[in-house]
Amino acid sequence: MDKLKAMETFVAVAQRGSLAAAARAEGVVPAIIGRRLDALEEHLGVKLLVRTTRRLILTPEGSAFLEDCQRLLGELAQAEANISAGGHTVRGHLRITAPAGFGRQRVAPLVPLFRRQYPEVTVSLNLSDRVVDLVAEGYDCAVRVGDLPDSSLVSVRLADNRRLVVAAPDYLRRRGTPATPHELLQHDCLILSSEASQTRGWAFTLPAEHGRVVHIRPRGPLDCSDGQVLYEWCLAGLGLAWRSTWEVQADLNAGRLVSVLDDYAAPPNGIYAVFPSARHLPRRVRAWVDFLKAQYGQAGFWGRGNP
Repeated sequence: MDKLKAMETFVAVAQRGSLAAAARAEGVVPAIIGRRLDALEEHLGVKLLVRTTRRLILTPEGSAFLEDCQRLLGELAQAEANISAGGHTVRGHLRITAPAGFGRQRVAPLVPLFRRQYPEVTVSLNLSDRVVDLVAEGYDCAVRVGDLPDSSLVSVRLADNRRLVVAAPDYLRRRGTPATPHELLQHDCLILSSEASQTRGWAFTLPAEHGRVVHIRPRGPLDCSDGQVLYEWCLAGLGLAWRSTWEVQADLNAGRLVSVLDDYAAPPNGIYAVFPSARHLPRRVRAWVDFLKAQYGQAGFWGRGNP
């Protein structure tokens, strides 16, 4: 048995979800893929995959082995790249993921600039509000916004993420400006549906109480699970919204939106690059993280409507 080929086959099947998909990618018949997996499981003495007519399910042993295989294959690819390029060229395939709204505005436009700087790197970008399992799904890096849960993943803070209550000038002329967070209860607030986020409500600090953070659950006639829709409703003057500065700063600068309750603004959380391990970090991932940090640190970056 060719152990390296068997490991590559196992990773391909796990990532693509079927023997047929892995076989098509390699240009062989599915029976060859099946024989390699059978030989690998017999060699290891454990079941790695449970195969049904509809799907493949990783066993606990298979999940652990997949992580090790991805790491070993990644290190081998990096070693080969270092030798063939004298250790200086950034190359290879970079798989990255980001939240949908933030990714469309603040990640996707940067990918062509990154490739212009590193033309030997190819990029796959996944935009999803689902929290992607980097290890199980084979991603090199994620960009995540907000407080990070405790995990074994490694994170690098790229920038602060400030959130403000904003409204269109027309709405404030019609309904007035709230002076305290509790006055939001008398206003039309545009709510991000609880299944998406903001389950605790909007966060504010209370200066009179030494900056204690409180959460208020405002009400309103409109809610939506898509933040982009809330943003557009806010621009249309339909109510107040609690949005991140990366999304609304250009509108604030242009006067299309106005921020209110700034004295009560919550402390910023972060925008992070997250990856499975700092050990043997591929050169392409390090280059991407450094590139993002440099772009996000540019004066005026967050005030532009599009990078």
